[in-house]
Amino acid sequence: MTIPSPLAAPLAVPFVDLTWQHGPLQETIQGVINAVITQGDFVLGQALADFEANFALACGTQFGVGVGCGTDAIALGLIACGVASGDEVILPANTFVATLMGVLRSGATPVFVDCDRTTALMDLDAAERAITPRTRAILPVHLYGQMVSPQGLLDLAHRHQLIIFEDAAQAHLAQREGYTAGSIGLGAAFSFYPSKNLGALGDGGMFVTGDGLVAGTARSLRNYGATSKYYHTEPQGTNSRLDTMQAAVLNVKLPYLPGWNQARYAIAQHYDRRLAPLVEHGILPMHNDAGPGHIYHLYVVRITDTCPSDRAHLQAQLANAGIQTGIHYPIPCHLQPAFSALGYGPGSFPQAEALSQEILSLPMYPGMTFEQVDYVVDAMVEAVTAAKSVGVLQAVSG
Repeated sequence: MTIPSPLAAPLAVPFVDLTWQHGPLQETIQGVINAVITQGDFVLGQALADFEANFALACGTQFGVGVGCGTDAIALGLIACGVASGDEVILPANTFVATLMGVLRSGATPVFVDCDRTTALMDLDAAERAITPRTRAILPVHLYGQMVSPQGLLDLAHRHQLIIFEDAAQAHLAQREGYTAGSIGLGAAFSFYPSKNLGALGDGGMFVTGDGLVAGTARSLRNYGATSKYYHTEPQGTNSRLDTMQAAVLNVKLPYLPGWNQARYAIAQHYDRRLAPLVEHGILPMHNDAGPGHIYHLYVVRITDTCPSDRAHLQAQLANAGIQTGIHYPIPCHLQPAFSALGYGPGSFPQAEALSQEILSLPMYPGMTFEQVDYVVDAMVEAVTAAKSVGVLQAVSG
């Protein structure tokens, strides 16, 4: 969520800027778009098959199935993996609602667990405590561009004979412990929403797997449940196919993705260095447990109770300086009104709930300069210093 301010100055640092990316590639992108138009294979065309193979290979797995969006990649992927009504799927409470919607659409029962406050990643100890005889799968979310520990997931899944299904919507080519996002379990879901590290010119998603039979089922599910034209075998089939045009564009961008991710990491390191003095004032960057394998889809800090400025005031001050920020996410899934029937309430997951009141996403994109990072941090220092001075004056006058 990005909070605009009616008092905001002219935009100095956008939250995301895609012009740097599309400008240099515009001629090439236009060329592949023209090629698709000439070919005329707009649905399930050759460019889609090429991108599916290339993206799966980049993820360290064998099969890719392009679908309409990341939510469909979760829903159809889970079904293809054999998850069904009566099964339970464990997922973190602090994720985008698409994760939850994908589980519900598969027919399974979502079982939320809490997160680690310092990384915002799923608490695997909490996940193990939530396992019941009905648990079929664990669905880790590689949040903000950092993977949940692959070895921790594999150990947990092995002990309890669970399917691992990764939500890697924010983790394109993220790495940890020798694994690439999408290569840990039976299946994984990616989103190509335009602002993702690898973004389309509209909606799009991908399900990846190392199992040929699972991939075949997913291909059928995305295409009306048909294994061939007018022959339908999957009753849960739907129309969810990544457009050939979008696949062609994504295929142009894919070779640049490692470099873009490296640029994000360098920007995050500069943020870390500049923000270090603010740690003692209660502003804490989310902890990186993956080193350079963290691809920083988002750069997130916690505005804790010891900070002289609360989050809302700090966000407003940044907006006044022309700096866009976001909150990912302000309301945990279990507290969303649409899902109250799941039976959770305030206090169910204290770490996720506390985190939702602390987190602030700062501008992050590969074309961002260190000077822009400095401007963001200097504005934060100014806001915190002013708030601290006000606090001292109030204490003296009191």
